[in-house]
Amino acid sequence: MDLTTLNPEQRAAVETTEGPLMVMAGAGSGKTRVLTHRIAYLLEEKKVYPSKILAITFTNKAAKEMRARVEQLVGSVAQGMWIGTFHAICVRMLRRYVHTLGYSSDFVIYDTSDQKTLIKQCMKKLNINDKTNTDRSISSKISEAKNIMQSPEAFEEAYKGDFNYSAAIKVYPMYQQRLKENNAMDFDDLILKAIEVLETCEEARTYFQNKFRYVLVDEYQDTNKAQYLLVKILSEGHKNLCVVGDLDQSIYGWRGADIRNIRYFEKDYANAKLIKLEQNYRSTDVILKAANGVILNNQNRKDKNLWTAHENGAHLTYYGAINEYDEADFVVSSVMRAVEDDHMNFSEFAILYRTNAQSRVFESALRKGNIPYKIFGGLKFYERKEVKDLMSYLRVVQNQKDDIGLLRIINVPKRGVGLKSLEKIQALTQEGEGLFEGLKKAVDQEVFSKKIHEQLSKFVALIESYHEKKDDMKVQSILEGLLKDTDYMNLLRIENTVESLSRIDNLKELVSATAEFQKQSMTGLLEDFLAETSLQADIDGLEDEENSLVMMTLHSAKGLEFPHVFLVGLEENIFPSFRSMEDPNILEEERRLAYVGITRAEQKLYISHAATRMMYGQTKVNPISRFVEEIPKECFGNVMIKERKKKPFKFGLSMEDIKAKSKAVKTEVLDKSQEDSIKQGMKVRHKIFGDGMVISNKAGLLTVAFDNKGIKKLQIGFAPLEVIKS
Repeated sequence: MDLTTLNPEQRAAVETTEGPLMVMAGAGSGKTRVLTHRIAYLLEEKKVYPSKILAITFTNKAAKEMRARVEQLVGSVAQGMWIGTFHAICVRMLRRYVHTLGYSSDFVIYDTSDQKTLIKQCMKKLNINDKTNTDRSISSKISEAKNIMQSPEAFEEAYKGDFNYSAAIKVYPMYQQRLKENNAMDFDDLILKAIEVLETCEEARTYFQNKFRYVLVDEYQDTNKAQYLLVKILSEGHKNLCVVGDLDQSIYGWRGADIRNIRYFEKDYANAKLIKLEQNYRSTDVILKAANGVILNNQNRKDKNLWTAHENGAHLTYYGAINEYDEADFVVSSVMRAVEDDHMNFSEFAILYRTNAQSRVFESALRKGNIPYKIFGGLKFYERKEVKDLMSYLRVVQNQKDDIGLLRIINVPKRGVGLKSLEKIQALTQEGEGLFEGLKKAVDQEVFSKKIHEQLSKFVALIESYHEKKDDMKVQSILEGLLKDTDYMNLLRIENTVESLSRIDNLKELVSATAEFQKQSMTGLLEDFLAETSLQADIDGLEDEENSLVMMTLHSAKGLEFPHVFLVGLEENIFPSFRSMEDPNILEEERRLAYVGITRAEQKLYISHAATRMMYGQTKVNPISRFVEEIPKECFGNVMIKERKKKPFKFGLSMEDIKAKSKAVKTEVLDKSQEDSIKQGMKVRHKIFGDGMVISNKAGLLTVAFDNKGIKKLQIGFAPLEVIKS
């Protein structure tokens, strides 16, 4: 087959078919092209049967694209291959051999909703309070355990004595038992049970190891412990394993991805070959220099330097805004200027931000500028569940006849109101009356059980209290009062999952919206705020999404590309996030996220920050993000600062200085292979935290009590640690 269209490194990756191979594919370096050509090469040149090839991806979309591109190269013969996600591949394996684990082959797969229903049943059976321990929180903890292959017994051993995990410890074994009784598995189980089949059934292990003579894995940096082990077992005999990924684009540690899998590939597989794809076909030279300058500040990475034949390109535009509204206006005016002067389409622009809560101000500015937009990988601000819940509270406070709003919130947070309770309320509602009138009658007549009666009495009193004061209180005070009196925010804090923390951020941003409304409004009253937000939500003219600007979080942007990218909110405590300030591991992941964001741009990159920003109802003054100062100074072109104090812009170092600095600060870390040798009581030294003592070692996650920095959790094989020998 014709391989002349590939560059030398891409061709080497295609033709190296035997033995373990890691393709370190930089952003925009053509990794999908390499994967598909490699499969086609195996089929056409090596005459490998399609059924002998296994290709694993992370999304169904990627799997479909890969299959389609292989078929373009070799025709319908590719249909005999196994190409799919980890979960899809495991389902096919389990259908054949799951009977060895006591399941029947017609097992069902429980989605998130099914999982929560089953967990609620377990909680009820175990008499666990669902206010202090939500089904979502318990589900998250069980999933975390499964990601690192912790059985219920190992999970209990690891967290016994930890109050925050006590409910999950009780639920986990019953949950697993109920799953099996129902002949069901959740998504995490699919991989774990496939591994269990391979480990316990010699026939199955031999069959699949012989069947799949060539195994390819995309986005290897995103694999967790279970996925790593599955791949290891399947390729154990022949070692014809090709993994493709990029250490610098590992950004999903918060959901279980273990960066050590790709970092230690060459140690896990003897005689493994490494091929780096460093030629970028997406971005200009200036953009790549900016990305390289930032990522060089990470210590725990493999050396790689993206380059392109597209030399030079437009310099970066930097804007230092007065506040978040000034920043949004800058983005809108820049887009309009490019559309009018350069005849660009709106679809050629993307706004990337660290958190979903940042989208509100940009949505408002885009609407005012009549710029069509869509939010990718997330809902519009006022369509998010937690925002709609609180907006419904505000609507019912304003208008007690709003039955739609009432139905949404009557059981949020949970008050034990189900269909039977609603039927009782509706039976007492006279024609022409709203549902709230029926609710008040039901409370007065005590038609509910004692527990439900108490909850609904408080709810009615809450709504009536704020309804009476709505014309005298400002909308921000009403919203903050509702958040406190309903305990909505506190319940999310107790849940303590990535999702719940994001919901808290969005609610705080809603408080910011009311605060800003009060500044701009003559009245600051609830009625006017609801009118303004409803008009924003119902704006016309956005039906045609083919020519729409795109907004999304940086995590959602991975794998995408746009001619013009606005990277906004580059401030300490936002990006990098405040959670990364004292954890070098999280900070390095934040820096990799910055690298991903920069490399989404093809032609032009805009970077901005705000001197002051209303966040969570308070005005914050955050320093410029360190990531801005890490960009080589020669990358900047137009620098506009509108801060009131006119502070001089602090350029970063030159690229040469950055390279010299990065070489000087490299730090050795404990090897992943030392995971089991680190015991409780051992003394360790950390480059930043100093000396400390190991409290526990749970699957390589160390809990260390440092002399001067308190207790920290650190990952062996990633954190810069050394053992202090006595």
